[in-house]
Amino acid sequence: MSATRVFVARLAGCAVFDPAGDRVGKVRDVLVVYRKDDPPRVVGLIVEIPGKRRVFVSIGRVTSIGGGQIITTGLINLRRFEQRGGEVRVIAEMLGRKVAFNDGSGTASIEDVAIEEREPGEWEVDQLFVRRPKTSASPFAKGPSAYVTWREVRETTEAGEAQSAEQLIATYSELKPADLANTLLDLPPQRRQEVAAELPDDRLADVLEEMPEVDQVEILAKLGDDRAADVLDHMSPDDAADLIAQLPEERGEHLLELMEPEEAEDVRFLLSYGPDTAGGLMTTEPIIVSADATVAEGLALIRRHDLPPALGAAVCVTLPPYEPPTGRFLGIVHFQRMLRYPPHERLGSLIDQGLEPVKAETSAAEVSRILASYDLVSVPVVDEKHRLVGVVTIDDVLDYLLPDDWRSHPEDESEVSRRATARAQLATGSIPIAPGRRAGDGTR
Repeated sequence: MSATRVFVARLAGCAVFDPAGDRVGKVRDVLVVYRKDDPPRVVGLIVEIPGKRRVFVSIGRVTSIGGGQIITTGLINLRRFEQRGGEVRVIAEMLGRKVAFNDGSGTASIEDVAIEEREPGEWEVDQLFVRRPKTSASPFAKGPSAYVTWREVRETTEAGEAQSAEQLIATYSELKPADLANTLLDLPPQRRQEVAAELPDDRLADVLEEMPEVDQVEILAKLGDDRAADVLDHMSPDDAADLIAQLPEERGEHLLELMEPEEAEDVRFLLSYGPDTAGGLMTTEPIIVSADATVAEGLALIRRHDLPPALGAAVCVTLPPYEPPTGRFLGIVHFQRMLRYPPHERLGSLIDQGLEPVKAETSAAEVSRILASYDLVSVPVVDEKHRLVGVVTIDDVLDYLLPDDWRSHPEDESEVSRRATARAQLATGSIPIAPGRRAGDGTR
């Protein structure tokens, strides 16, 4: 091995390669099992491969850890990882646990875990990086830290006691919302809720938007009403409306009353439309400008960092007021057309005359056909008075058309394994991977 001691938090996101140098995936966690008298033994890595699938890689298959990368034998079973009883994920479950010093000097919380190779292919927990409670009242102060061996401390978290998720959240801070959503769904239910409780409101809102509705409801149900309302305030109105529509009517109405009035108004407006209509699919936050706005102003608006690409593909031109429902809708200007004209050109003269808006009552199927037929990224939605009330984007339509479980990537595992095996054989000349839930070394 190129390294004998490794801190697990530093492994998160490290690339995993086969002997031929081809990238297999990236590390998401380390799996250990507790032992009665000895430190926990490492049994393997949880690796995310293309397609967001998480698989198990036995530690016996790892030939090198170091330099920000991990080398394996290339024999990897591509069945989706399923955690067994007695197995513990270090990053997801151990970080944040409380421990007490055996010498009676107090308590601390685990911030990182070091694993060490004792014999070839045999790794175990070696040291813990822990932090004692802070002694200063300053909000920026931290308690003293220390390196301790496993035998110097004992875990003290009691049943039902919430476990800190601060270190886990820090470890996954760079994940995109969709990836963090998948990570949370892989956690045990109690740990998932602990992480959700400590995520910032805006971050949790982004994550919920990437989850199936049943999981959204489950997490929101365990948040206090005030916190749930704050999270809904940070969600896009259409996603918040979809979520509230899944809640019992009484709680949904209560949360709407606790939300910011302006945000609640947008959500109520969307809830007034059927879920399979343009009004039910649309978002009420397009870019809206006057006919006198210039190309320079339009381009400045679509440069906003927080603007989804589909909404930045065009600006809507209306008469005042400029909040949905607006004054009379005049048309849209595509960003590509803005790029062809000087900065001082009026947007009112660049309107796409060939694009007709759809009515709020138009069926979702018809909206899908319009987007596909005319190669559009978004289509404006108007009411009976021809006032702009929102836009339906291509991602809104995809969410509607895809099956409810599309986020779980229901790919045919036998076909995945067949293709991966063929690649491994061509690259290394190895025999096919062994069948079964995991390709291990027979020691588990």
